[in-house]
Amino acid sequence: MEPLDVRPAVDRGGAPVAMEPRLCPVRGIFAVPARLVLRHTRNAAVRQAVAWCYRGGSISAEPRINDRIRVPEVRLVGPSGEQVGIVPLAKALELAQEYDLDLVEVAATARPPVCKLMDYGKFKYESAMKAREARKNQAHTVIKEMKLRPKIDPHDYDTKKGHVVRFLKQGDKVKITIMFRGREQSRPELGFRLLQRLASDVEDLGFIESNPKQDGRNMIMVLGPHKKKTEAMAEAREAQAARKAGRQGTTDAAPEGDTAEAPAEAAEAPAETPSEA
Repeated sequence: MEPLDVRPAVDRGGAPVAMEPRLCPVRGIFAVPARLVLRHTRNAAVRQAVAWCYRGGSISAEPRINDRIRVPEVRLVGPSGEQVGIVPLAKALELAQEYDLDLVEVAATARPPVCKLMDYGKFKYESAMKAREARKNQAHTVIKEMKLRPKIDPHDYDTKKGHVVRFLKQGDKVKITIMFRGREQSRPELGFRLLQRLASDVEDLGFIESNPKQDGRNMIMVLGPHKKKTEAMAEAREAQAARKAGRQGTTDAAPEGDTAEAPAEAAEAPAETPSEA
């Protein structure tokens, strides 16, 4: 990247030219003079860096509120969603102070901009909670991979099959790869039979999404789950809640048993006292 040219701008006679900042009428920020950009037309990254440095950084994505709104009039929406109409900015700010709310610009591109009276802090909190719940319920498609050999040991096969069952229960796809080595490459039917055996063992949890095919020294098959990822996640959360409730039930039942034994001991104690007398 070529160095940034920071020399002062001069005219054709060599005299320095004053660089008065010009305010952009659309965005309300300082526009970059053309003479600064033309020096770096060969490198787009340098042009963008010059623009950001001159304008004071990137533009914020958050809406403008209260005194940050710089328009003469706005289309105002009340706290309950009612349409107030086009009012001057000063009047809208007075109504915001009267209701003890914030004036938030919700549609900056409209003419005039649309503003709403709301509690901006509460609005941001609720938006963050909704985004968090959406990320929690969002299901990402994950493809797990399991590698086997054509002459796999029975115990190793059971272990690998257990992993495949666990992946399918979680709602993930599983890519099964049979690795051939040496003379095993002349016997592809061994890998095909092993893949068919594995598919039949887990047919109650998954199905063959991609039939076995040869890929160089390997043979690949993809198994898809019957359950969707969201259903598997919901069942896992329900099972976790049930286990948590069971643990709480056992801890709550223990003090009740102690209190049940305490009256019995208290009842035996008065019977021994007269005998000692």
